[in-house]
Amino acid sequence: MIDKPVLLVIAHGSRDPRHAATVHALVRRVRSLRPDLRVETGFLDFNVPSVRGVLESLATQGVRTVVALPLLLTRAFHAKADIPAVLADAPSQLRIHQAEVLGPSPLLLSALERRLYEAGLSPADKSSTGVVLASAGSTDPEAIAVIAEIAREWRHTGWCAVRPAFASASLPRTEDAVRELRALGCSRVAVAPYVLAPGFLPDRIARGAAQADVLADVLGPAPEVARVVLERYEAARVPAPAAVSA
Repeated sequence: MIDKPVLLVIAHGSRDPRHAATVHALVRRVRSLRPDLRVETGFLDFNVPSVRGVLESLATQGVRTVVALPLLLTRAFHAKADIPAVLADAPSQLRIHQAEVLGPSPLLLSALERRLYEAGLSPADKSSTGVVLASAGSTDPEAIAVIAEIAREWRHTGWCAVRPAFASASLPRTEDAVRELRALGCSRVAVAPYVLAPGFLPDRIARGAAQADVLADVLGPAPEVARVVLERYEAARVPAPAAVSA
């Protein structure tokens, strides 16, 4: 029997203590879904344990295979540069598979709707409610395009309208998207933060939602997010079948 690779969840880290607390809550949810799986947490910055420290500890304990999962919603700089650089510097005896980022995923759309309903909406409100899909923002065009595509896809599930917004690096801002949805004639406007944990940029999203009717919570330890984590783990630990030549 082949031992399961250890799952190392890699979070960005923040000076805001709510960030680490939310990450740990999500990891506890993942563990509850897979009690047979060893799940560790490492942070790129601000919080401990560091990713490097966790990897060194795992190697010392005799672990040989790790699935490193970026706790990120889009493939931007951290997923493309920061995390690969840290993993490349890991102890040589470790075999590390980097999993894909969490988004996009239909499960994350379900988590967004869960948070909106928890904030007071109901499925009956969808056709009259405009939604701002508010993300942290990025200078990476690929990440911005993904957010725009998620908004388009989500609109087709019955909402009055869905508009993307960004807390940094890109436009429009949350407050601008709220005004646009008002101008479109939506009866109510809701802001759905497409972020995993509280912090500086989610707080900026919340301030931009001041004129909205509903502000949902961050995705956090939603069960759907935990399921996406496990999906990405399984995909990374099982090699894709080799192409068969004709």
